[in-house]
Amino acid sequence: MIDGLLWQAKACEDLGSPFSAGLLRAAAEGRLGPVDDLFAVWDGQGLGAHIRDATPLRLLGALHYLVLTGEAPALAALYPEASPGIDGPALLAAAREVLATQRPAIAAFMASPPQTNEVGRSLCLAPGFLAIAARTGLPLSILEIGASAGLNLRWDQYRYDLGGKAWGDAASPVLLAGDWQGPPPAETPAVTVVARAACDQSPIDVTRDEAALRLEAYVWADQPARMARLRGAIAVARNVPASLVKADAADWVAANLSSAEGVATVLFHSVMWQYMPQRTQNAVSEAIAAAGAKATRAAPVAHLRVEPDPSREGFPMAVRLTIWPDGRSFHLADVHPHGAWVRWLLD
Repeated sequence: MIDGLLWQAKACEDLGSPFSAGLLRAAAEGRLGPVDDLFAVWDGQGLGAHIRDATPLRLLGALHYLVLTGEAPALAALYPEASPGIDGPALLAAAREVLATQRPAIAAFMASPPQTNEVGRSLCLAPGFLAIAARTGLPLSILEIGASAGLNLRWDQYRYDLGGKAWGDAASPVLLAGDWQGPPPAETPAVTVVARAACDQSPIDVTRDEAALRLEAYVWADQPARMARLRGAIAVARNVPASLVKADAADWVAANLSSAEGVATVLFHSVMWQYMPQRTQNAVSEAIAAAGAKATRAAPVAHLRVEPDPSREGFPMAVRLTIWPDGRSFHLADVHPHGAWVRWLLD
């Protein structure tokens, strides 16, 4: 447990959230009081289980959820959203009090897996969708696995700065503009999305305020730009319908992924592959290969993903695209996991 808290603290610090890192280190060092019981389900499973199940993020999310819902007003007054400066001792004292008095609520929140649905990843995905549209000249039917609330299913409803090239709805409440390195995409065509559908093991219905707050709770409290982006995307999702169902990825892909005349069918996912068991990964890969084998020029199939690359040192986050009937694969970009920067590689 302690190793997991310290591992996640370093990750938070590396990704620009010193506030989250400080809370997790305090928990690891016992300065928030005892927390062992909250992680009892993972006893003896080692660091890998805490990373896989994101247990430290569950604790962070639980505290932030109580702050956002008004159930922890003393703690809320010391969080970055309300306080321009961090009063470390007072913050830790308030967090200790919440952990001591609201244990059942925190444990209940931590029982469910994290749902982050990072909208910034659309900045990484969008150039891939544009490349598919440019290569095929067809409208897109998009399918997402591990979709959480399906916010990245609405990627075409956002505004982008792609290395100096603007694309998307100028009136969108979501503007995605990270540090773009390398040439901008060669083509930024108009795109029509004719169908959008997704699955998740625990889908979130953001038309429900309680569910939307759960998503917000997983945004690190000292990153207001991410929070504003998420809230804008929730507003978009409430106006742009999409099919989002509770299902196992392997079963859902087998049932839903097929080529269709006159559209480019795209299966996509972002930062979820490593959380699936090997047998599920194998089944999804087999279903993708089967759909690709049936693809034609008039009914192409594509696989777009933003995932860590275990074949490279440090497991950098990579954007990769495979498109059939040719079956050609492209390493489009290396990216920041929250879309803060994109290193575009495809000329």
